[in-house]
Amino acid sequence: MDAYKQMIVDSSSADIIYSSKFTGVHGNYLRPSIVNAGLDPDTLGNGDPSQMSFGSKDGGDAKVWKDIWGCGQGIGAVKQVLPTAELVARLKAEYEAARKALCQGC
Repeated sequence: MDAYKQMIVDSSSADIIYSSKFTGVHGNYLRPSIVNAGLDPDTLGNGDPSQMSFGSKDGGDAKVWKDIWGCGQGIGAVKQVLPTAELVARLKAEYEAARKALCQGC
């Protein structure tokens, strides 16, 4: 899980590959995870929805979501891995500061 979190921090939207290869349904996958699984992200081809499978394809050992990781377009906003409590505290402080700024002179 730590490797996945770090890949999210290190990646950007340019690292997203939109492919149906792995499950038969299109999804967003991280290019580095595809490369780490021994596949070429530029020559994946398409999957067949009637053959939907969440296991390995082409006889390989890589499994979707275990080895080939997904992500969303907001990936570029992630700059570091933080404990949830720290992130919540930061959001709360930012909210309170914005609220005070809006209410000055109210």
